[in-house]
Amino acid sequence: MLINPRSLETNLARLEEIEKASMRLVTQAIYDFRETAALIFEKEKDKVADIGEDITREALDRIGVSRIDERLFGKIDYKRARYVFHPDYALKQALFVDSKAEKISDRATATIQTAQTSLRIRHLRRGLPTDEEGKLPSIIESHHTSYLTTTIIVKYHYAELPGNAYTLEGTTIAALPNGMLQNIYNPSEMDTIWRTGRNAPTRGEAFRVRLVFGLLKQKMNWRVQTIPMPPQRFTWDDAAI
Repeated sequence: MLINPRSLETNLARLEEIEKASMRLVTQAIYDFRETAALIFEKEKDKVADIGEDITREALDRIGVSRIDERLFGKIDYKRARYVFHPDYALKQALFVDSKAEKISDRATATIQTAQTSLRIRHLRRGLPTDEEGKLPSIIESHHTSYLTTTIIVKYHYAELPGNAYTLEGTTIAALPNGMLQNIYNPSEMDTIWRTGRNAPTRGEAFRVRLVFGLLKQKMNWRVQTIPMPPQRFTWDDAAI
């Protein structure tokens, strides 16, 4: 009844289909929750990163997903072992959704740790080729079963208001490709979706990289969706670029 995620290595179109369906799920959840999210940003006095994490969890818990009794580990805010059902197949998925929150001036990128992607990170860093291994497996093996890893980034763009308050200006959602799609999305340091991250190796800081939304969108338009605030309407963007 369930397909083995490893079969997707020879069926990348199906893999893209699964990630697109997962992207639609997360996008719908965040869209439905956007007015509440704006109120939370306005009223909450916590750190903006913590506010973003809480909003993502609440939004996904409200829309609901299938659940498998399996604990997932990793440096990602929302982790869920679940089933993906399609008319022609079903499989087990490890859905990871990570939240970011930055000022609206930084809306073009999201900072990623190696533990948050199964892709190899290939780009130019200070003019030199960089090839860093993503630490998240493409497929997670656990208790004699396999889970397809799917990673989605939710980035909240905010502006600061007087009195240590914030206003939510919009949200960008990006579906990071599974590592099996490496040759399509990041085959080399010159053909990349990354930019040098905010870390200083000279100070011993862990490797980070910035996912460039525009570069990913050029590769596959639906992988980046931008949700505006009311009264502006959101339309799923799947047009050819």
